[in-house]
Amino acid sequence: MLQLLFDTLLRASDLALIALGLSTVYGLVKFPNIAHVQYAMLGAYATYAFFTLGLPLPLAILIACLLTGLLTLVLHLLVFRRLLRAGPAITMIGSLAVAMLVVACAQGFAGSFPRMFNLPITEPLLVGGVRLSHTQVAAMATTAVLLVLFTLLLFFTRTGRAMRALSTNPALAAASGLNAEGITRLVNFASGAIAGLGGSVLALSTGAHINLGHDLLLPVFAAAILGGLGNPLGAVLGALLIALTETLVTNLNFGPLLGQPIAFLPVSYISAGSFLILLLALLFKPYGLFDREVRRV
Repeated sequence: MLQLLFDTLLRASDLALIALGLSTVYGLVKFPNIAHVQYAMLGAYATYAFFTLGLPLPLAILIACLLTGLLTLVLHLLVFRRLLRAGPAITMIGSLAVAMLVVACAQGFAGSFPRMFNLPITEPLLVGGVRLSHTQVAAMATTAVLLVLFTLLLFFTRTGRAMRALSTNPALAAASGLNAEGITRLVNFASGAIAGLGGSVLALSTGAHINLGHDLLLPVFAAAILGGLGNPLGAVLGALLIALTETLVTNLNFGPLLGQPIAFLPVSYISAGSFLILLLALLFKPYGLFDREVRRV
């Protein structure tokens, strides 16, 4: 049971930061940015590049996050802001085109071979009989700290109140004198930086590879939809539920049901959990489990 808990938390830490940024941006610009998961892939490659240049790992991650956030902001200003004039559907299609271009550029520069981080070998930590690497512990701790900081920002600062007001009623917020464009730019930069961080942390275990963004697309969007698009903290809870479902799919012993002692589903079936949750959410709760604020928007 403890192993299941840690496996769920580890998977949730992979998804939560990226889903958080996706849902936060959606609350302001009102279109699902398919390219958002590719920012995580770029952050992973950028971290690897700076790390191989000899920079300390924390500094490499920091620079990669800042550059990913800057790229996100540039794409918002040059591409998505113009596409939004044609409506959210056209903008979403445009974001798919941007995602494909990002993948093509990354593959052209880095190739398709996974880039593994050459990290020092350390003794694993034992927590109740569960072995955890220092990288896994750092990933969970980093996610937890950022979620706490984001919650404090959202509910206890002037900027957070402005973000919530702009997400709930953009016209009224603009009429009240809020700098809507400035807040949107800030959120786009921050969401890109957080996605870059999520990709960088994930790459420490899996390596930086060209399919990193594609692998995150379905579970991240499922988490965001499940939590209610536009509800950042709901997206985090959605990520936790998606992680629990994926972990159960691949860790439950279905042998007794089949008349066999042991029978586990292959890891390749892990996406089935995301598909199932996403389908059920769209059928019964299309606005998400935490949809009060989303409906009001």
